[in-house]
Amino acid sequence: MTIKSDRPTHLVLVADGAKALFLRNSGQGGGYRLDIETVLENDNPPTREQGTDQPGRAISAAGGNGSPHGQSGMEQTDWHRLGKERFAASIAERLDADTRAGALASLVIVASPLVLGTLRKAISKETAGLVRQEIAKDLTGMTVAEIEKALAA
Repeated sequence: MTIKSDRPTHLVLVADGAKALFLRNSGQGGGYRLDIETVLENDNPPTREQGTDQPGRAISAAGGNGSPHGQSGMEQTDWHRLGKERFAASIAERLDADTRAGALASLVIVASPLVLGTLRKAISKETAGLVRQEIAKDLTGMTVAEIEKALAA
């Protein structure tokens, strides 16, 4: 997804770990008039559907001889969370590509806290310099009109 425009776009990104809305803002004077540019969706089933093995068990020397007190559960990988983080990283790559192409004039990021944190770490300094506002909220379930109202408030 590279933004197609004859001039740099004022973009509002609304994202969570499963969906990203790239919205072109043509509003004037700080207002919002949003049009959908691109929608990305992440197929990320719950961890229970992604992992096939139970976490392993470790037996410490202190509790040897089969004692349950010497066993500890190893941490299970949260594949669902990793999928959300990878999705956010792919969004950052797209934003950086648009920045390098000169397609972005400014950027407002509205994202769930996990995705916002991942985006902050993943975007380039050049893209970060275009960010005008960050909002740690998940608005992906809203209509474009509802997003406009939420941003105006």
